[in-house]
Amino acid sequence: MGHALCVCSRGTVIIDNKRYLFIQKLGEGGFSYVDLVEGLHDGQFYALKRILCHEQQDREEAQREADMHRLFHHPNILRLVAYCLRERGTKHEAWLLLPFFKRGTLWDEIEQLKDKGNFLTEEQILQLLLSICRGLEAIHAKGYAHRDLKPTNILLGDEGQPVLMDLGSMSQACIHVEGSRQALTLQDWAAQRCTISYRAPELFSVQSHCVIDERTDVWSLGCVLYAMMFGEGPYDMVFQKGDSVALAVQNQLSIPQSPRHSSALRQLLTLMMTVDPQQRPHVPFLLSQLEALQPPAQSQHTTQI
Repeated sequence: MGHALCVCSRGTVIIDNKRYLFIQKLGEGGFSYVDLVEGLHDGQFYALKRILCHEQQDREEAQREADMHRLFHHPNILRLVAYCLRERGTKHEAWLLLPFFKRGTLWDEIEQLKDKGNFLTEEQILQLLLSICRGLEAIHAKGYAHRDLKPTNILLGDEGQPVLMDLGSMSQACIHVEGSRQALTLQDWAAQRCTISYRAPELFSVQSHCVIDERTDVWSLGCVLYAMMFGEGPYDMVFQKGDSVALAVQNQLSIPQSPRHSSALRQLLTLMMTVDPQQRPHVPFLLSQLEALQPPAQSQHTTQI
């Protein structure tokens, strides 16, 4: 945890003995806010995520999110610059200082292209998918699952490299459910922490005796792939129309035909969107398939998006 923290004059804060200047608000949601700040010691921009903590459990969850970040030193997982807890009367704010990505998220990229009537090329999709899978592989190797993978939780670096963010929903990868009470607790947790249109079928109606594992992320990855291919998630419209996503995900996804996509990419999407989690592939298998699909020049240069 960071040590020194104070709010100073002229919109500056000090975290770990370094001063940061407030520039502007970037966004907010639920009980958290994200501000753009500039490090006065290095001139670099950072994203300051502030989480309002109303009770002890909130503080523990914020601390856990910071701990999750510290587990990884991977180019495709967002690193934590600093963390500290600020007291505000009887309440607290948890502050996570994170790198700032000026290109925004994968969803921003998809939307910008769609506004021009364009889509990511298959080569770009394959490159992005490979890097996202490598980030997921690192998370799964530590015994965790992301549980809220979606295009708005994937940042893009200056060279277009994807970086997984928002590790607050990460949980133990393999969960042995033994009884209806545990099943309902997990189902309620998923309803709060896993975005509905990217949530795996097995999390909508958790069985009393089952195993939930990291392949929930593979389903979400399939939804991300679909969004890269077609400009929207496979269940975005279902949700927006007020129809039942829980019902829709129980049926095998129908993939639109498009001359932009190879049969190999479509087959990969079909595998990820397998309704039965026990038949859904793990990330290492997807990586082997993706590495085989990369263009020959991939080893010499990086295709930018």
